[in-house]
Amino acid sequence: MTTPLTLDTDQARARLHDLTVIDVRTPGEYASGHVPGALNVPLDQIRRALPDIRQAAQRGGVVLVCASGARSENACALLAEHGVESATLVGGTRAWADAGHGLRRPDAGGTRAGWSMERQVRLTAGAVVLLGLLLGLLVHPAFQFLSAGIAGGLVFSALTDTCGMAAMLGRLPYNRPRPADLASTLAALRHG
Repeated sequence: MTTPLTLDTDQARARLHDLTVIDVRTPGEYASGHVPGALNVPLDQIRRALPDIRQAAQRGGVVLVCASGARSENACALLAEHGVESATLVGGTRAWADAGHGLRRPDAGGTRAGWSMERQVRLTAGAVVLLGLLLGLLVHPAFQFLSAGIAGGLVFSALTDTCGMAAMLGRLPYNRPRPADLASTLAALRHG
């Protein structure tokens, strides 16, 4: 594969017809808007999809996409460990949309678009901090340690570019692929 480790939005758009685009966000995030033609294989399912991704990489280039680029870089590194060459889309779907390229969204048909993982983490962290402060004032000051724990987790997350809260939230039912969805995605990977 001649694809560099990263592609900017214009490079990716020019090669979209040659690339297999894999969106590693949660199904809820994917439903909120994705690069046209992207297949959804959540980051925690990459190992399961490895044989099919390897097959797609042998047919042509594979580019991994997430919201901002961090998760797709992790997926790219995981694939590299298993001898599969891939690239990441610099800036993710956010950069794609900011460059004026359209995002594909599922048909309205009652499907509610999901929140991005970043937004879910901000809501959860903020709610737990507020709860800890409120319980600390009304019940017992020790509850303020809950807020301190979240603050420490956010600092650790920023320093290590990982997020334990996102990993936990990613396991919630609305962020998980239905088995039929993942099976059809893997079939699409196999058949190009």
